[in-house]
Amino acid sequence: MPVVTIKLAGHLSRDQKKKIAEEITETLERVALKPKRYTYIAFEELPDENWAIAGQLLDEDA
Repeated sequence: MPVVTIKLAGHLSRDQKKKIAEEITETLERVALKPKRYTYIAFEELPDENWAIAGQLLDEDA
């Protein structure tokens, strides 16, 4: 049973999540031969203040 967690800063629309979920599910079915009904996908959307790159929080001005 594939479990895919997608973490990102900010938010996706419902339509974006649906399209991403469809494409990942299709890929796992095609490449890994996993039936669609076995694939679970979770989206974790976090505020920019909870992500840092190169020591700087994403909500800080560059």
